[in-house]
Amino acid sequence: MTDFDSLPDPDAAWAAVLQRNRAWDGRFVTGVLTTGIYCRPSCAARHPARCNVRFFVDGAEARLAGLRACLRCRPDDIGRDEAAVAQALDLLVDEDPPRLAALAAAVGYAPDHFGRLFKSAVGLTPAQYMRALRRGRAEEALSSAPRVTDAVYEAGYSAPSRFYAEDGARLGMTPSAWRKGGAGVTIRWAMADTTLGRMLLAATDKGICRLSFDEGEAELRARFPKAQIAPGGTAMASLLAGAVAAVERPAMAAALPLDVQGTVFQEAVWRELQRIPAGETLSYTELATRAGNAGAVRATGSACGANPVAVLIPCHRALRQDGSLGGYAYGLERKKDLLRREKD
Repeated sequence: MTDFDSLPDPDAAWAAVLQRNRAWDGRFVTGVLTTGIYCRPSCAARHPARCNVRFFVDGAEARLAGLRACLRCRPDDIGRDEAAVAQALDLLVDEDPPRLAALAAAVGYAPDHFGRLFKSAVGLTPAQYMRALRRGRAEEALSSAPRVTDAVYEAGYSAPSRFYAEDGARLGMTPSAWRKGGAGVTIRWAMADTTLGRMLLAATDKGICRLSFDEGEAELRARFPKAQIAPGGTAMASLLAGAVAAVERPAMAAALPLDVQGTVFQEAVWRELQRIPAGETLSYTELATRAGNAGAVRATGSACGANPVAVLIPCHRALRQDGSLGGYAYGLERKKDLLRREKD
């Protein structure tokens, strides 16, 4: 049995309906007793009165109660949509993955419609997902292949130029440096006092790679053992000022350049965290759904814990389903304080 085999709290379900929250589609259906239909939580139809609504686990249960599926939002298509996305994911791992038109035809959808459906479910377009898979293969191959060129072809690129065009900048360092565990990369660091405690900030030439509390140079060297670690000096002044301002006033934080890397799923979680408006929160369950894997709630919590840049990627905005704080790498008091500051 999964977390979705039972009804959510009625108040939470109704809130999802009012928000037309697509993250809740597939977790329950909304029965409208006056019209005799049932809908997805995200249905665009006019909202019924709360007293005329009853929630059901799925369409089968709603039909047993005498209701019929809404023709506008087609709630029974969710299972078909999920199966199509799952089939597409399998097809995209092939050495020669299909383009969007062929991919959509293979799963029985029109290209434009399936492109939107895929992005809604996975958080990436099929092309972006394919590039992320190749990037993951490249990162793995670069750590073991004797030559960079060998790793590039092994990852599925048609030529080294394609790798450098797509991923050279994304990796945050040259492919050779990546294969050697970061050797040759310079990371500058600085410390600052904040009202949340002593803060460490570290950055490459491309952006911030670490923002943490209760850490110093020793921890930074342990995290990046083959990088050249150097004091930041005046070169770090503007980044440090921006990071301190983000800690002190997280609701007004300016966008700062980042140089962070994780697995495909971790990066999907981090992107979704950055999309949560200041002062708002998401449950780990909702965050997992938005990141493209509704069943990976535990992995979503782990991705939050692996976040290398506290505050700038706001993992403090992720809570448990019941609204409790859950965990935080730097202590729940800091998490509570950050959330309070964003609401003030």
